[in-house]
Amino acid sequence: MKKDQGFTAIKNGTVTSPSGFYAAGISAGIKAGKKKDLALIVSQLPATAAGTFTTNQVKAAPVHLSMRHIKDGKASVIVANSGNANACTGIQGVSDAKETAATAATLLGCKQTDVLVCSTGRIGVNMPMDTIKAGVKKAFENLDDEAGSDAAEAIMTSDSCAKQVAVKLLVDDKVVTIGGIAKGAGMIDPMMATMLAFITTDAAIDRRTLQRCLFEAVDLSFNAICVDGDMSTNDTVLMLANGAAENSILRSYHKDLEKFQKALNWVTRELARKIVLDGEGVTKLVEVHVEGAASVTDAKIAAESISKSALVKCAWFGGDPNWGRLMCAIGYSSARVREELVDIYYDGLLVVRHGRQAKCPEAKLRKIVAKDQFRITVNLHLGQGKHTVYTTDLTDDYVNFNKGE
Repeated sequence: MKKDQGFTAIKNGTVTSPSGFYAAGISAGIKAGKKKDLALIVSQLPATAAGTFTTNQVKAAPVHLSMRHIKDGKASVIVANSGNANACTGIQGVSDAKETAATAATLLGCKQTDVLVCSTGRIGVNMPMDTIKAGVKKAFENLDDEAGSDAAEAIMTSDSCAKQVAVKLLVDDKVVTIGGIAKGAGMIDPMMATMLAFITTDAAIDRRTLQRCLFEAVDLSFNAICVDGDMSTNDTVLMLANGAAENSILRSYHKDLEKFQKALNWVTRELARKIVLDGEGVTKLVEVHVEGAASVTDAKIAAESISKSALVKCAWFGGDPNWGRLMCAIGYSSARVREELVDIYYDGLLVVRHGRQAKCPEAKLRKIVAKDQFRITVNLHLGQGKHTVYTTDLTDDYVNFNKGE
């Protein structure tokens, strides 16, 4: 519960917790067996839409399509499949993404441009369009305002569990709800990951304000996690706001916008943490916090350098604190660093003072690194910049899992 911050977490909350949203998650037959593999999220009312997308230069067909459809800031439907990424599939892939949107639009009686399409799974394989179209129809027939968990399950690939959360808060004395689901376990890199995240709210909010709010939330969450440093072709975060709560429209000057932003930030951060905790083969969640940097950009660069280092991550897996590898990762980053000023802490225990080993008990340090979760703080003593990244260790199980698809 986060009542002290102006919002409250909802037990078993999901994308259908906000008023006026329906969802479905069904087995269409894209994956082998009877696993759920197609999700549909629908707003009963026309919704304002915002999104962020992978920065990879190689983008999947549904990413290109959704980027075009969301330009007008309006959408009411999200169609997402797992098991096939529809990436590196050329003109056929673009045609398939369009056909998926057209199928949903016809069933729901909306414009094709009001449908956003997402895919995740294997790259380079053409979509089984007969299966997809039949699946969209089946999902339409199974839409329900309590089926958010089914949708969360349907977008999973290598995930071991569904990821969902929701909160409620007061805006103009009206109850506003924000809900979200996400998937992701591998190919997780800052600037988003092999991940999809769908967020819904019944708040009334201006489209530009919604996009700004989403940018901030994503930057503090999905852009601040790392499992293996690989960036996908399909990463997408979408948010729909349908105004069903009937609050006065949230704009930049609204008295409750800051409260709404904090609630949204918490939702995306919780989903991001769930992704990191579910990382392929992960045994440790490590919070890397860099402060005292010459700028926020430098803090981010230094934190990401540590979080991506294979040597650092392997040491964590082995229970070796090895702060020298942290110093190395900071030093080869492009952040401004003065070795003689660097301090490093493990869960508040001073390990490095002015770039040299501090007098700390080795046994106490190893006990910290043996934990499932711990925090590393690096102070560069060069300014006010700070940034936090959530990352993991690198394990034998990760290597074995990714030897092939």
